[in-house]
Amino acid sequence: MIAEEDAVSSRTEGRALGALELLAERGQDLLLRIVAVACSDRELPEMADELAGLVVRSAKSLTFCDVYVLDEDERALECSGGPAVRLGEGDVGWVAAHGRPRDHADGRGAAIPLSSGHATIAVVDVRSAALVLADDVALVTELAGLFAPVLCSCRRLRGAQEREHAAERFAERAVEAQEAERTRLSRDIHDGIAQRLASLGFHLSAAQAALPEHHPEAAEQIRVARDLCDLTAAETRAAIGGLRPPVLDDLGLSAALATLAREADGPGGSLDIIVTVEGELEDELPDHVQTALYRIAQEAVGNCLQHARASCVDLLLEHEKDRVRLTITDDGIGFSMQDVFAPGRHLDSYGLRGMAERAELLGGRVTVSSRPGVGTTIEVAVPLPRYT
Repeated sequence: MIAEEDAVSSRTEGRALGALELLAERGQDLLLRIVAVACSDRELPEMADELAGLVVRSAKSLTFCDVYVLDEDERALECSGGPAVRLGEGDVGWVAAHGRPRDHADGRGAAIPLSSGHATIAVVDVRSAALVLADDVALVTELAGLFAPVLCSCRRLRGAQEREHAAERFAERAVEAQEAERTRLSRDIHDGIAQRLASLGFHLSAAQAALPEHHPEAAEQIRVARDLCDLTAAETRAAIGGLRPPVLDDLGLSAALATLAREADGPGGSLDIIVTVEGELEDELPDHVQTALYRIAQEAVGNCLQHARASCVDLLLEHEKDRVRLTITDDGIGFSMQDVFAPGRHLDSYGLRGMAERAELLGGRVTVSSRPGVGTTIEVAVPLPRYT
């Protein structure tokens, strides 16, 4: 393996030296243009277009040049100047498949492979109005050898960006699917259970009115049943609102957090929730990111109501250049991290896992810090998608 790597390195160095000798004959201006293009921060397909333009400007007999780059699936070669070419199809496809140069049949052009290691990653296709000079073919071959590492890096960067874009689209679709299911459930509850509870309440009221006055015990039981029905109906309406809060769609994340704070009632009184928003980028947050952050805040506030015995909760939403951060801090009883995550322990960590899964779906993370008697801080950091 070491001997093979040394051989590849020697061939690369030999190509570079040969290219420099050949290019030196064409003048210092050409060398400067090559360095400028190779060191630019352009991505595909701009880098391939720059190489094509450099070839035409540098050669004496060439009038046209296309650079075809192998796609991510390695089944076709793409070019900004024309349609894609399948591997093995035509001169360009043949050169890509075999890794060897090939002259056009009319002698007015040639296809030259651009290889990285043993793999062909692109093909330079040159044409001329007359016969192509051998010196120009040699020049293009040397340029291809020099630009192979540059295009290879551009191709890898493009692949990474495409995978990142696909991951962001997957996260968006996953959140949209979750919210669509929540919307369906809220609609089914409203049209089914809520309507039956309302009907039950009417029947209980009618039964209470029709009951003779000399049945006080039955009247009391009907009154209790009516109170339970009203309480269940109220909880059902709250569940419907929690499944799909309209304020999130209408006014955005900040207003939804403020509404969540107003509606949070703890045992024996109101839970004091302070919402702070820093930054002015909320309009640029994609809908699925806002939804995920709201759900995390909703779960955290629910944990404070049910378990923390907190009197005050601070919600801090920070918009940074490339990420958004949500921090939830309460003054409750706290807990031991070992108790929550130790094997065999059965404390309620389902909510924490749910928050972590929502953040991870967006490429973010959740950090939890807590100690008994000190309170709990949950920090959620989510990167902002570059593709929306």
